[in-house]
Amino acid sequence: MNAVSQPAISFSGLNQRPLVPPRVESTIYALSLLASIAVWFVSLRAPLWLDETFSFWQIKDGVRQILSRRGSLSPAYAYILWLFTRFTGTSEIGLRVLSILAMLSAVYLLYCASRELFSRDVALITAVLFCAHPLVIFTSIDARPYACAALAINSAIYLLVRLRHSNSIWLAAAFGVATAAIAYFQMVFGVIFPVLAVCLFLIIARDIKAGARQFGIAFVTFTLASLPNLPDLLHIFHARQMLVFDKSAPKLADLAWTLAPGDLVFILLGVALIAGATRKIDLDTPIDRWTLLLCASSCLVPIFILYGVTSGTATNVFVERYRLVAVPGIALAWGWILSRIDSRLIRVLFCVAVVSSSAYRYLSSPVSGHHGYTWKYALQLAEQNASVDHAPVLICSDFPNADYVPMPAPADVKASGLFTPLSYYRLSVPVVGLPRALNEEAMRVGSDFVLQARLRRQRFLALAWGPSYPTMLWLTNISADAYDVRTLGEQDGVVVLEFTPHNNDAGIR
Repeated sequence: MNAVSQPAISFSGLNQRPLVPPRVESTIYALSLLASIAVWFVSLRAPLWLDETFSFWQIKDGVRQILSRRGSLSPAYAYILWLFTRFTGTSEIGLRVLSILAMLSAVYLLYCASRELFSRDVALITAVLFCAHPLVIFTSIDARPYACAALAINSAIYLLVRLRHSNSIWLAAAFGVATAAIAYFQMVFGVIFPVLAVCLFLIIARDIKAGARQFGIAFVTFTLASLPNLPDLLHIFHARQMLVFDKSAPKLADLAWTLAPGDLVFILLGVALIAGATRKIDLDTPIDRWTLLLCASSCLVPIFILYGVTSGTATNVFVERYRLVAVPGIALAWGWILSRIDSRLIRVLFCVAVVSSSAYRYLSSPVSGHHGYTWKYALQLAEQNASVDHAPVLICSDFPNADYVPMPAPADVKASGLFTPLSYYRLSVPVVGLPRALNEEAMRVGSDFVLQARLRRQRFLALAWGPSYPTMLWLTNISADAYDVRTLGEQDGVVVLEFTPHNNDAGIR
């Protein structure tokens, strides 16, 4: 019997020999992680898009002006950004350094959390999946608070995972503060609070006597840390119209793209077929229910709340950047699936395929190097044309809340928070501001301006982006009897129209 059994032991040892040497495997994962991060920087030098100019406007006149320019947002990000720009400057890249560092920290913390849940290689794959997600690629260089919010989310997840095996009250306190910090950077990201609360409760439920103290500490620190943010939360609740960016219904295709961007599903199907054919799908190892709950709920609960609220109300919270709240959970969920494939070689192939697909998609894209639409080029075109005779410019604000407030006086438009592109990409000519939509305020201001321009036989320009195109058509119609209208250009969706009086030889100012 012994003689027969020895070859079996010998073959077992041969089967356990890794097909990919550990050093080679580590090198592949390191290069994959670096490549997935490198994609972030493709658009680093791109001009600021609309929301980034708001970040600059908040800090441009010093720290004392930040609180009064907070709008409906917590000023936490603006204060941190102001501090960073003391060292980095306020160039496009300088404004984005904070987000890059915050997202890199978020990647590290997600890896640390994954390492507590999975093997080292699966944890690295989870980090790569997070880095390669299109929403992370965009927000990692976005001069907005989303990267900081991702850092807060991943901090809370990491501390939550650590609490599972620790009785430390300091960890509990840190978890409460990290969870509260999420809403300071983006209140909509509070949709992840139920996931964190339920997972913490299940940890405590295993040992009520020992865990009650931790739960109490976490609850108290979360409550105290959240109190300064409460007025902003109430303001958002009472001014929900500011979240109506687009009244169209959310699309299932966008939901699917968020959960499995690019070729991820096809890559998984490919490795699953290989794993099935080689009998490398792990069906024997018991499933850790808490880990599965954390991965699945942090992936699905936030994204379905956003989808459901947008589907059932007039409030749109399913915009792309808000869906970032689910991306850490999405990466963890994919990591959990990969952990059930009992082959390091197949997991390496999966990682390489994901990074290669992501890099190819972004480097070959016709919009590679762009970072959202920008007003920079349209304003440059307007400046070049209007500065010749100091012609005034009508500009439609691109912020939804501009539809609910009176327009600032012409002398105040360039300093207004409703027209923040003008604070970074400046015009030397007079500017008159209009709301985003064609409403009563737009008609009142536009009619008065056209009347005065008609009396002076004055040439003028008008600029608008997508949602404000009806205003451009309306201006064209009401001035048709006195003006010739031509399109000077359309830059990143921002149209520039020139209005020239009939019989222009009468002397245009």
